[in-house]
Amino acid sequence: MFNIRKFIIAPLISSALFFSINTYAQVAPVAPPAETPKDWHLLDLKKDGYFGISLGPAYEFLKGKKSKTVVVATIDSGIDTAQTDLKAILWTNPKEKPGNGKDDDKNGFIDDVHGWNFLGGPGGKADYTETTEEVREYNRLKTKYATLTETTAPDKKEYQYWVKVRSTHDTTVTKSKTEFDQLQPVMNVLMTTSGYLKNELKLKADAGFTKADLAKINTTNDTVMQSKQIWESIFTQEGGDNDNVKTIKDLSEYLAKLNNDINPDLESRKRIVGDNPDVNDGKPYGSNITKFPDASHGTGVAGLIGAIRDNNYGINGVADNVRIMGIKAVPNGDEYDKDIANAIRYAVNNGAKVINMSFGKKLSPHKKWVDDAFKYAASKDVLLVQAAGNDNSDVDAKPQFPNDTFEDGSSTDADNVIVVGASGAKNDETLAGSFSNYGKKNVDVFAPGVKVTSIDMDAEFNTADGTSFASPIVAGVAALVLEYYPKLSAKQLKQVILQSAAPLNGTMVLKPGSKDEKVDFATLSKTGGIVNALKALEIAATLKGERKN
Repeated sequence: MFNIRKFIIAPLISSALFFSINTYAQVAPVAPPAETPKDWHLLDLKKDGYFGISLGPAYEFLKGKKSKTVVVATIDSGIDTAQTDLKAILWTNPKEKPGNGKDDDKNGFIDDVHGWNFLGGPGGKADYTETTEEVREYNRLKTKYATLTETTAPDKKEYQYWVKVRSTHDTTVTKSKTEFDQLQPVMNVLMTTSGYLKNELKLKADAGFTKADLAKINTTNDTVMQSKQIWESIFTQEGGDNDNVKTIKDLSEYLAKLNNDINPDLESRKRIVGDNPDVNDGKPYGSNITKFPDASHGTGVAGLIGAIRDNNYGINGVADNVRIMGIKAVPNGDEYDKDIANAIRYAVNNGAKVINMSFGKKLSPHKKWVDDAFKYAASKDVLLVQAAGNDNSDVDAKPQFPNDTFEDGSSTDADNVIVVGASGAKNDETLAGSFSNYGKKNVDVFAPGVKVTSIDMDAEFNTADGTSFASPIVAGVAALVLEYYPKLSAKQLKQVILQSAAPLNGTMVLKPGSKDEKVDFATLSKTGGIVNALKALEIAATLKGERKN
C-alpha cells in the first residue's frame, strides 16, 4: 500500500549521517527554500503561479447553481470519525440504529453506522500491521514448490506463478533488510536529538516541537545546535507544520512494515480477524470500528475529498456537498484481495457513487474477485479512482494491482476506472512527482501529490507526498462535478476528468526516479495533463446525462 511517506527516507538518512559525522563540529546553517502554500493543490496556475486544480474559478463557475449530495467511499486505513473537519460530512447509514448490536438493515454488517472495517476482529482489535503480498504468497507456496522444478512440478501454471512470487519476494526482502539497517540508526538519532531539543525547550517528555519552536533556541552548545539543524532540515524537507512526534511515529510505522517483511507474522489475520482470506464465501467478518492508530492516511484522504469548506478550521476539501463513507481494508502492509473486493461491493450496495482507492501492490493472487467487484461497480454506475503508486516505475511494463486489465480479457481499460499519478506545484522540471508511477496506457491523468497538506487524526495536520493524495483530489473533482450534474454516468465522469487535463506537450520534466533524465510530461499518462476542476465543470455543462442508476 502507499500510506508510508517514502520521501522521508532520504532526508532522514542524510540527516543521521550529518549528525554522526558532525556531532561536535560547527556547521553553518543553510537557508531554507520558500514555503509552498498549504493549499497550493487548489490554486490556479495563471492566477496564483501554482499548478493546482483551479478550484477557486470552479466555484465561481458554480455560483447560483444547486447541488445534490454525493456519497464518496474511501477504501483505506480507516478514518477518525471525531475529526472536526469530517464529523458533519460522514455518511450515516439511515437504516442502522447505532450501538444496539443488531444488523437492523439486514445487510450482514452489525452497527455499520459510518462504514465498515474488514480488518476488524472481536474485542475491538484490528489486523492493521501486515506484510506484503509476496511474503504471504511465498510462505504459502514454498513447502509445495521449493524443491520442484518446471519439469517435476505437476501444475505448470502454478509453478510459473511460484517463480514470479519467489523472485518478487527475494527482491522485496532484500530491499527491506537494506532499508531497515539504514533507518534503525536514523531512529536512534531522531530519538537522541529530540531529547536534547525538548530539554532545551523545557518540554515534557511526551510533548512535541515544530520548526517554529526551533527558532526559539539560541545557545552556544554545539550538540544542541547540531540537533536543531538536523530537525530544521527534516521539517524543511517535509513541509507543513508536522512536529517531531509525527515524524518519529511515521518512521516507527515504516520500520514495523519493513520488519514484517523480514520477520513476518503470518498468523495475525487468523488470530485477529478469524477468517480465511483465501476463501471468499460471503460470510460476514470484520467490525464497525474504523479508527485505529493507523487511520492517519485514511483521514487525510477523506479530508482532501470533502473536508468542510470555509469553517476557519483545517483545510478546504475539494467537494462541498459530499458524505464520506469510511471503509477500513488497507493495513500497514499489503491489502488482501478479499477485503478489497468486499469493500467495493459494500460501498456500491450502500450508495457510494465515487470510490477512492489509495493503495496497491505487486501481486494479486485472487485478482478475479477484485475484477468482478470492478465490474459490479460499473454495472451500478460507480466511478473508481485509484492511486497509480509511488515506485517511480512504468506501470505499462510492470503492472500494479488492482488494475482494470481483467484476467478474462473483457477489459484493458474500464470505463469507470481512473488511475492517477502525482504532480508538483511548479510548472518546471519538477512537475512530475519524483516518486510517482507513470504509464502512457495505464495511468490516466496526473493531479497534485507533492507536499500536499490535509487533516490528520486528533485535530492534527499532515503534509505528505504520494499518489495516495493525488487520487482523492481527483475523486473530489469527480464528486463535485456529480453534485451539480447528477445525471452524468460514471463513464461520462471519467470522460470529463480526462478531457479537463490538457496535454502538456513539450513540457520537459525529470523522469520519475531520475535526477537528470528528462521526458515530455505528455508521455507519462494517457491524457498527458493535470486534472482541472474548472474545465471539468465546463465540459460537464455541455453533456446530456446518461446515468441509469
